[in-house]
Amino acid sequence: MESASAYKPPRLLPLDALRGLIMMLMAIDHANYFVARMHPTGEFWGIPIPQYDNIAEFMTRFVSHICAPGFFFLMGAGMVLFAHSRRSLGWSENKIFRYLISRGIILIFLQFFLENSAWILGPAYSLRPPGAGETVWIHFGVLAALGATMIIGSLLLRLKPVFLIGLSSIIVVGSQFIVPEAGRAGYLYSPVLRILYIPGRTGIFQVFYPIIPWLGIVVFGLFFGKWISRNKNSAYKGSFLLGGIFLAGFFILRTLAGFGNIHPPDGPGFISFFNITKYPPSLTFSLLTLGLCLIFIGIFSVSRSFLEWSGNPLLVFGRSALFFYVLHLYLFAIAGFFFASRGGTGLANMYLIWAGVLIILYFLCRQYGNFKRKKPIDSIWRFF
Repeated sequence: MESASAYKPPRLLPLDALRGLIMMLMAIDHANYFVARMHPTGEFWGIPIPQYDNIAEFMTRFVSHICAPGFFFLMGAGMVLFAHSRRSLGWSENKIFRYLISRGIILIFLQFFLENSAWILGPAYSLRPPGAGETVWIHFGVLAALGATMIIGSLLLRLKPVFLIGLSSIIVVGSQFIVPEAGRAGYLYSPVLRILYIPGRTGIFQVFYPIIPWLGIVVFGLFFGKWISRNKNSAYKGSFLLGGIFLAGFFILRTLAGFGNIHPPDGPGFISFFNITKYPPSLTFSLLTLGLCLIFIGIFSVSRSFLEWSGNPLLVFGRSALFFYVLHLYLFAIAGFFFASRGGTGLANMYLIWAGVLIILYFLCRQYGNFKRKKPIDSIWRFF
């Protein structure tokens, strides 16, 4: 049996590719914030959904919707696959649990001590989520929510797939019933309720990603990870069918314009139909984005020659996702300084800068990936 320091677990290329695609699409949204300074005010419950003047502005925001659900879904799947590979190396359940708990704590730490400072370098205007408050000192964002749901998800690793899919369905559908009415958007909910399920602002405390709604997507990822670990080919083929069912559910609920929407379509046309609520994720938001994630996994699973190219940017970015995430915020913040005096750039120039930063990140992530692969399987560098 190979030693832990020598063994390198096999990679699941479709999952790496999806993660890399998500990183690239996410970078568009953040370039829009830092460089173009045209970022919408956010798709929150209780306040009007953002409006767009043209399809280009809408699509610039819309393509990034897959990112947050993709992060939580892939993290759940990755936790199961991580545990499966480490058991084959003789790791105990306690050691696996401690590792995942430690990683969750690190993600929360990075939120408050590294990511939040990057947002301060952005435009002077601030998002106005439900609630009230002037200066934000404590921001509970995506890394903190990923860390918190990883800690909770680590307690569910031993559940059977049937219980995981049931629990995920209960959380994702049930969370739709606990979203407050729009008339309570200005209410100052306690920070605890904000963190658990009501995004918004209370004084200096702000939450974008509450734990409960996003935990449902993590649990669905745990289910999918179990499926892959038992029968990889079946999971890849089934992702097309399951993704299609999710997309069909989205179109049905969106057409009915009732339960699961939070913000129903406010008029005819493409933009109105696909302009959906993200904070917290409406059922239509989750169905659409997870459906697309599953379809992409299916597509990547039949693109063997494309994925086996070692220099593939999707794989380079997907295997260094946390490194990419932190670094790209500061690179776009620096780029944005050069356009701050004129209030940002147009979309065309923003996309050019986005592409330029991705080229820089490609080489940095490739070097970091090579560095990380040389480290032992239990190295601290694998936390990142």
